[in-house]
Amino acid sequence: MRIAPSDLKCCQGRRDFIKIGTMGLGGITLASLLRDQKLFASPAKDLNCIVLFQLGGNSQVDTFDPKPEAPPEVRGSFKAIKTAVPGIYFSELLPESAARLRKFAVIRSMHGDDAIHESAQQYVISGTKRRNDLVHPALGSVVTHEWGAKNGLPPYVAVPSMSRSGGAGFLGSLYDPFNAGDPNAKNFSVKDLTLPLGMKLEQAQARAELLKALDLRFRQVERAGLLERMDEFYQKAYDLVSSPAAKKAFDIAEESEKTRDSYGRTAVGQGALLARRLVESGVRVVTVFHGGYDTHTENEPGMKKVNTEFDRAFATLLDDLESRGLLETTLVLVLTEFGRTPRLNNYAGRDHWPRSFSVALAGVEISGGVVVGSTTPTASDPKDDPVSVEDLAFTVYKVLGIDPNKEFHANGRPIKIANNGKLIGALFT
Repeated sequence: MRIAPSDLKCCQGRRDFIKIGTMGLGGITLASLLRDQKLFASPAKDLNCIVLFQLGGNSQVDTFDPKPEAPPEVRGSFKAIKTAVPGIYFSELLPESAARLRKFAVIRSMHGDDAIHESAQQYVISGTKRRNDLVHPALGSVVTHEWGAKNGLPPYVAVPSMSRSGGAGFLGSLYDPFNAGDPNAKNFSVKDLTLPLGMKLEQAQARAELLKALDLRFRQVERAGLLERMDEFYQKAYDLVSSPAAKKAFDIAEESEKTRDSYGRTAVGQGALLARRLVESGVRVVTVFHGGYDTHTENEPGMKKVNTEFDRAFATLLDDLESRGLLETTLVLVLTEFGRTPRLNNYAGRDHWPRSFSVALAGVEISGGVVVGSTTPTASDPKDDPVSVEDLAFTVYKVLGIDPNKEFHANGRPIKIANNGKLIGALFT
């Protein structure tokens, strides 16, 4: 095939000229995600991680740390209920979680000092405070860097998509997550695993052959060493779009209606179910981003909606993982960027409050039925055993078998994966 120089000028690189499915343009692509052999190394341990991230900042008082003895303007109208562990109470918004406390642990004494959503989310999901000169990588990106892919699947998946804080930061876009989309959407399909409407696999293969011809011409014209590597990148992308195993992993419609209903027909419910399917198939880390927790006004109806959805999804996920023998190899994290103000404001809402919040952990080596730390009578500050974001990150990496003291290099200087945190020993009783 003869390619004229004028044809090349209109193509700003090969990805503007041709694509397989919708993989070639903009954002995070399978080609960039899979373009390094490092992604195919094997970790020391065959572990997985599911993160349920509550975007906006969940209220500690209205969930894992109720204060029934506090004044009404602090405790709100939600009642405290018993859990499976005597003497421990949760909010009535979490009855399913309360009944399963022996399967997971709660840290009530988390604290930070960042009250801005984007940077606080980045802080919690990376374990290091954001700086002006660089952005630290999220947990999933670090795992991708250290462990690589398995079974030909993307090692890090975001559901429905990467939030402002879920990316690879200074590690580079190679380690960004693959965006799955919303599995609760009608006729859900993953766009990068689906060929364009009307295109057959044979046509995609023909385009791939055309791509090779373009490569040859680019090499002749530009002699760019990078182009010699690109065939492999796109071949991996093509292999994935034509892979029955990949399609099967993302095909949530294979689940029974009963199973899908048990998780809840919500974004977080179906997201948690998809996360289970993905880790079962070989995805390393799945982060399900669930929004709606930023309740500056009308806190109670907002909390009731999102936490009812979360409660059902979280409880069912734990049961499902346990019944399949996956909880022993899957670390489940419930994270949020900060808590909410102890007192309701003039709009019946709760504002940002980084000084105290709660998170939950389950699976792998985490002891169930454990509650770490306590807070003051209004849940405004840690009282006993304060836990920093750095401590949480250190512990998570330790559980996953990644050295939290390992250093990356960015801007010419070493940077630890977890910034001088310490192990939360109480989680391992």
